[in-house]
Amino acid sequence: MLINPNRNYSLGMVFIVMALFFTETVNAQQEIPLRNYKTYCNPVDIDYTYMSHYRANRDISYRSGADPAVVNFKGKYYMFVTRSHGYWSSDDMSNWKFIRPQSWYFNGSNAPAAAVRNGKILVLGDPSGRGAVIETDNPEIGDWKTNFAVINTSNGVQDPDIFVDDDNRVYLFEESSNKWPIRGVELDTANYYIPMGDQKDLISLQPDKHGWERFGQDHDSELTPFIEGPWMIKHGDTYYLEYGAPGTQWNVYADGVYTSKSPLGPFTYAPYNPISYKPGGFLKGSGHGSTVKDHQGNLWHYATMAISVNYKFERRIGMYPAGFEENGQMYVNTAYGDYPHYLPGTKVSDHKNRFTGWMLLSYKKPVRTNSPLVKAQNNVEDESEKGYMQEQIKGFEIEKINDEEIRSYWVSAANNDSIYVDIDMEKPMDVKAIQINFQDYKSSIFGKPDTLKQRFTIEGSLDGQKWTTIADYSKNNRDMPHGYIELESPVEARYIRYNHVYCTNNYLAISEFRVFGNGKGAKPKTPKNFNVARAQDRRNAQLNWDKVKDAMGYVIYWGIEKDKLNLSALMYGEPNYELRALSTGQDYYYQVEAFNENGISKRSKILHTK
Repeated sequence: MLINPNRNYSLGMVFIVMALFFTETVNAQQEIPLRNYKTYCNPVDIDYTYMSHYRANRDISYRSGADPAVVNFKGKYYMFVTRSHGYWSSDDMSNWKFIRPQSWYFNGSNAPAAAVRNGKILVLGDPSGRGAVIETDNPEIGDWKTNFAVINTSNGVQDPDIFVDDDNRVYLFEESSNKWPIRGVELDTANYYIPMGDQKDLISLQPDKHGWERFGQDHDSELTPFIEGPWMIKHGDTYYLEYGAPGTQWNVYADGVYTSKSPLGPFTYAPYNPISYKPGGFLKGSGHGSTVKDHQGNLWHYATMAISVNYKFERRIGMYPAGFEENGQMYVNTAYGDYPHYLPGTKVSDHKNRFTGWMLLSYKKPVRTNSPLVKAQNNVEDESEKGYMQEQIKGFEIEKINDEEIRSYWVSAANNDSIYVDIDMEKPMDVKAIQINFQDYKSSIFGKPDTLKQRFTIEGSLDGQKWTTIADYSKNNRDMPHGYIELESPVEARYIRYNHVYCTNNYLAISEFRVFGNGKGAKPKTPKNFNVARAQDRRNAQLNWDKVKDAMGYVIYWGIEKDKLNLSALMYGEPNYELRALSTGQDYYYQVEAFNENGISKRSKILHTK
């Protein structure tokens, strides 16, 4: 309600109007309850911002979130993300609240750096690449202050990281390029954080030696790869300089690490690289990230994951348990990385292994809907012919809704409260969680309006006739583009139904309707006849094994020590895998396992190649 200054209102009436306004505001806030979950499921379900790279000439709209810089400050986590017009805070890494700061970058920050020093958060993320360090001691309000001392480097500051050492000295690391190396320089804390001398070249890609640094889908492109997204962490007396490669739009986007006894080097390549690598599964990629310590003292790695449908920079954020082995080897565990995992506040026996054991129950199961199919094409910026994107997946059939591929999606011709989608899991199973992944099809949304929300209900049934509501989001006001719902208790069901109520977009589009829990049948057998052959190109190896009856898919593990097989790749359907992420001159060990909706097989024997 608006108050007209030209009319005579009594003071009491003004207070009534104000009271009603604040009551409505509080009620609206109260309709978004905190999630009291023990688990989470990637991608992180936050209200991702709509980008506007191509609004001017193509009117292309899509959400994105990338390059997360996460810090732990005064008992809260703060996550800064590219071009988001603000940032997020959380007490528990489950409930994230978006903050619209009082002062911020008008066009959003770009691949921002964030660090904590002397009771303040420091941020550097001017999208121009030429800006000053800004700081605040109250990020909940966001009264960011600038010192106006622009940091001038030869190519501008790209993908920066600010590192505060134990002695309170501050260092800047930066670059995003397929030409220039990662550079570092100390910043003058007594003089507005300007560089102390010239930058120093620190690390460069060597794709001829390191297979995982090669560009393209599955490292299968001759285009020059990119090095970017540095992030420094210190463990004991060793500095670990993380870096992203080979390109954010690919399934093999990853983070590696170099180590040193000094913040500015010299640095040594870690032979167990990459550390964060997720080339398979529903949502792929895990590069350009940050590593943060939780309230319990454990490390988590936040990373960028690729969708790259509407535009090559259409991305999401994933979080994974991380840490250090007793010998100093850094790890990030991405195995079953887009299945439910236990949150930091949930006590587990081993932080490295936080997978709940809740399996995917919905993969390629019979699915039906009462909605007509959209047959038109999407409005996208397709760079596949130039070699900078995968080709578009054609068609929007209902079968796309449970194929475990985030780049494919179902589009409904209608967007009203009569639409439903049914999945027949073919047998009664114990359902423990649901994830609804909405997608942008011919979206017309830009920026971050307050009106975004998705409303629906989820029902379960044993016979397809009698239905019980197991999750009611019909009055939801939270924007949850990757709505993850942890059920209070398991529900036995054979059929799961999504009942649509409302979404803000013009079209109802869902990339994946995922059901998690446990089947009641037998786990698959261990794969037989597992063998590994290192190729003449030592960056590659061929892994083969026999197909396992009733297996939904397989996970391979590898590493440079028998008891540290920290890298993994998940694949659905057929066996065998060409691993193209090895380093020349390095020995490796390998294992494989099978899985289905009932659980995971015992792993195979460990094999070794020189």
